[in-house]
Amino acid sequence: MSATELAIGGMTCASCATRIEKKLNKLDGVTATVNLATETARVDFPSAITIEDLITVVEQAGYTAAVPAPGSEAAHSGTLPADTGPRRRLLVILALAIPVIVVSMLPPLRFPGWAWVALALATPVVTWGAWPFHRAAAINVRHGAATMDTLVSVGVTAAYLWSLYALARGSGDTYLEVASGVTALILLGRYFEGRSRRRSGDALRALLALAAKDASVLRDGNETRVPVSQLAVGDVIVVRPGEKIAADGIVSGGRSAIDASMLTGEPLPVEVSAGDPVTGGCVNTSGSLRVGVTRVGADTQLAQIARLVTQAQAGKAAVQRLADRVSAVFVPVVIGIALVTLIAWLAAGQPAASAFTAAVAVLIIACPCAMGLATPTALLVGTGRGAQLGILIKGPEVLESTRRVDTVVLDKTGTVTTGRMALTGVLTAPGQDATELLTLAGAVEDASEHPIAAAIAAGARARLGDATPLPAVSDFANHQGHGVSGLAAGHAVALGRASWLADEWALTVPRELAGGAARAEASGQTVVIVGWDGAVRGAFTVADTVKTTSREAIEKLRALGLRPVLLTGDNERAAHAVAGQVGIGARDVIAGVLPAGKVDVIKALQDEGRVVAMAGDGVNDAAALAQADLGLAMGTGTDAAIEASDLTLVRGDLLAVPDAIELSRRTLATVKGNLYWAFGYNVAAIPLAALGLLNPMIAAAAMAFSSIFVVSNSLRLRRFQPAYRPFQG
Repeated sequence: MSATELAIGGMTCASCATRIEKKLNKLDGVTATVNLATETARVDFPSAITIEDLITVVEQAGYTAAVPAPGSEAAHSGTLPADTGPRRRLLVILALAIPVIVVSMLPPLRFPGWAWVALALATPVVTWGAWPFHRAAAINVRHGAATMDTLVSVGVTAAYLWSLYALARGSGDTYLEVASGVTALILLGRYFEGRSRRRSGDALRALLALAAKDASVLRDGNETRVPVSQLAVGDVIVVRPGEKIAADGIVSGGRSAIDASMLTGEPLPVEVSAGDPVTGGCVNTSGSLRVGVTRVGADTQLAQIARLVTQAQAGKAAVQRLADRVSAVFVPVVIGIALVTLIAWLAAGQPAASAFTAAVAVLIIACPCAMGLATPTALLVGTGRGAQLGILIKGPEVLESTRRVDTVVLDKTGTVTTGRMALTGVLTAPGQDATELLTLAGAVEDASEHPIAAAIAAGARARLGDATPLPAVSDFANHQGHGVSGLAAGHAVALGRASWLADEWALTVPRELAGGAARAEASGQTVVIVGWDGAVRGAFTVADTVKTTSREAIEKLRALGLRPVLLTGDNERAAHAVAGQVGIGARDVIAGVLPAGKVDVIKALQDEGRVVAMAGDGVNDAAALAQADLGLAMGTGTDAAIEASDLTLVRGDLLAVPDAIELSRRTLATVKGNLYWAFGYNVAAIPLAALGLLNPMIAAAAMAFSSIFVVSNSLRLRRFQPAYRPFQG
């Protein structure tokens, strides 16, 4: 199977989108979703069908289709280009229609022959101004279909022809103000609706604008400026202060702070130096960097984010499919109601003018546009705002899942904690100088590649500062599973387990030091004993540190009505120590679980009747993320975890989990509110029009307002604010 996105032209309402979707889905093996708000079609098709075949089907239905050029705005959902044509047409029509409406509705302003002047002004409005409606209606008739344009065209044409008939008979009972006013109001509504729809894609446009256009590459010792399309994996690029990083890579030289706020929602710049990964699209704020390119083009994180967002925006929630089924038969039903209204009024002995007014009002008031825009505009804004905050929603069905979730399972390492060991404490034996302890132990551990050794070495450097460098080490030895040893500053230094130091080095831990070490181990920390010259000199405590925002995130999950559960492969002692720090109760801690067992834990909770969300970041979390009702992958994790998840949290902060769930719930609530309005509006308005209680011009204004309301209501999601607060240490 292959997939493509087509830019669709000529759609005016939900009926158009539904019709194109039906035509495409009739092809064998084709699955298509047409989005009215973004004017795109997402199509999955077998190898036996070509893109040209798909375009032909759309054109045969009376619309245009094309494959957007890569990198163009039209290639991405939610990036509708501005169109000055409707604006020019609207200004001319308003200039012609307003005098017709004023003179027709205010008798004191009438003058001899005013009706013929009104006819002269209204004629270009009804012909040239309403031409988009007439043209679309004619195409629909040729293909045996009816859309909103059919309703508008029939209503405007009927009002105009009735007016010609009345003038020919010498009657002043014309409907030129209706024909002109309806055309002007609907064009005005479409203009503002189009502007609002373009605004709804602002977030994704801003995200796509992050991509750099060119880069400085080091080749053969020379620095050359090249377009990003010419970058290749393995290239080394130079990024100066203020420049965007052109591709994903690893810093090979230099030190700087990176502003990744637009990509991750993280408000503070991140310090990077040699060996640190960087993401294309982020801005280098201070020092110059050399970056070894690891991913280019469509493989970069920015491109993947844009792809995920556009795919999500092209989808449809279950509630929208109901609206699509209704809109598919809506227009023919409305035309039938208008005819019944006309006949009923005439049969009741009412004047033909009154019967005609009621029938035209029914045609004008009934617009399925609001139903068609209800879901896609909310998705467009919600997913775009999520992308700004580092929250990637994979599809509309995810929104339904977030509403039902009642339990959140959190993987410990890398999700609740940083996933990196850190030096948490320095214990000295009686009479031992802490600086000497840090200097000698840090030097020996610096020669090891073990994570615990790296944590001690880094912690020693941080505490000693630049004024006290670590001495050189000789005769270094790594004693697998026990510890390390080496010569530093003339001392034979050994670090490791207390039992190993006692057996191999005859070193006994002093009672005062043993008490502190025991307390540290009881709290889930790892203790490393240090000795030299025949005596134990001190101990270091090392632990996987809890992220600074994890406790606040747990509180916010509870505020959303969710039960947080800590899941880890670590031992009970370490798990309960972390749980205590973040506020998770002992009964909600599941420890000692092997990777394969994580799936069983999720299944067990589901068997209890719970709807489970799972947050994780490792390869060993991928199966559990897929099993969960809602999978949330930390963006700092592996590709396997991200692929298996429903929501990807680009920033590694646990506060992104409640943010993601709250944003998803608000987006779903907005979708449902839009649909409630769209259905309710038509249910209430059509009977009023049929009873003659709505003037056709008021009906046209109300119809335009309904679509603008739906789009404007969706735009409120742009104001969603995350719970994240920068840590002030």
